Amino acid sequence: MKKVAFITLGCKVNQYETNAMIQKFIEKGYDIVDYTEKADIYIVNTCTVTNMSDRKSRQMLRRVKEINPHAIVAACGCYAQVAKEQLEKISEIDLILGNNEKKEIVKYIEEFIQKKEETNKKIEETEDVMHTLEFVDFGNVTYTEKTRAFIKVQDGCDRFCSYCIIPYARGRVRSRKKESIISEIKSIANKGIKEVVITGIHVASYGKDLKEEYKLIDLLEDINKIEGIKRIRLGSIEPLLITEEFISRLVKLEKVCHHFHISLQSGCDETLKRMNRKYNIKEFKNIVNLLRKNYEDVILTTDIIVGFPGESEEEFNNTYKFLEKIKFYKMHVFKYSPRKGTKAAKMDKQIDGNIKEERSKKLIDLSNKNEKEYNDTYLGKEVEVLFEEKKENIYKGHTKNYILVHLPEKDIQNNMIENIENEILNVKCIKAENNYIKTTL
Repeated sequence: MKKVAFITLGCKVNQYETNAMIQKFIEKGYDIVDYTEKADIYIVNTCTVTNMSDRKSRQMLRRVKEINPHAIVAACGCYAQVAKEQLEKISEIDLILGNNEKKEIVKYIEEFIQKKEETNKKIEETEDVMHTLEFVDFGNVTYTEKTRAFIKVQDGCDRFCSYCIIPYARGRVRSRKKESIISEIKSIANKGIKEVVITGIHVASYGKDLKEEYKLIDLLEDINKIEGIKRIRLGSIEPLLITEEFISRLVKLEKVCHHFHISLQSGCDETLKRMNRKYNIKEFKNIVNLLRKNYEDVILTTDIIVGFPGESEEEFNNTYKFLEKIKFYKMHVFKYSPRKGTKAAKMDKQIDGNIKEERSKKLIDLSNKNEKEYNDTYLGKEVEVLFEEKKENIYKGHTKNYILVHLPEKDIQNNMIENIENEILNVKCIKAENNYIKTTL
């Protein structure tokens, strides 16, 4: 039995596709092991969202060959899709596969094994995703290592933000057929998984390419009816998805989690225009108000880019002031990284790295402050938690609005309760730490 190890970098879509690939190898009789172990085949599902992602992808591709010099090493995913020429120079790599080739990865691996003795050459299979019109459907992916399952409902993006390479790596918007999605989630529910995360490259675009009138809110309403699923969590969404009509239907879905990750990127209108974002800060503020009006316990998180070309001190200060007012629970802060092939990479007034670092630190400090202050408001309150794992005698899980919670194992033992992984319990908040709340039964 050949051993296969996976390394997944980047987004939840990549994680979903890794799970799909793992399932295909298991079905063919392969043994899945951790990448730190000696394997016969290493597959690195790469990311290219930043220069750091590229570098980490290259590092991991080289590192696994050190574990077993005789192993087959395959690079797939977004970095492999857009950077074949760079990867061709890395001698450790045997196969370079694009995003569309993931579905048939077992076939490509086995073909390589057959041809290795004959040719001993690198194999490249990267179909041009820009011309792909149909969603590449993996079928029912029931493999999951955790108590929540990622469900990929959409691929591609038509937005072409000036800083982003992902449309070139993933192609145009393609939506998955609702029958396929519902079938997979029912299979997941039958395994006892209680929470699903609806994910894609640009989830808000779901349905725009379908012949029938069927949008994301229609899909969420159908998922909400599936027996066994207790929680529906949305992945990152575009701000303009949130309208009065959308919310009026969403609030009726009791399984939808009250946590929304809405990508802002900048709190300055001038910067947003250069980024080719399709909204302004007034519209964004109205969206935030709409969500907070309809969900008393809503938690909002976001992505912010600092040091975008032309971002003056005044523009950054405008962003900072806007973020102070909005008070996101958590902000994922990225220092702008030029991506070859994007408009922003050619823009004037590129920002010095030290300035990016300084701005990044300010926003991270603000994010940590907001998180701690919000967690403090829960002290003494009872919350419902889906517990996901146990590490070092601590059970960890999340509330419905995505607050991380810790519960000591001794509390479980004292109450004569067995293992609570994948169980939903009510617990009492007793202490707010930097990024989680300590609880007790």
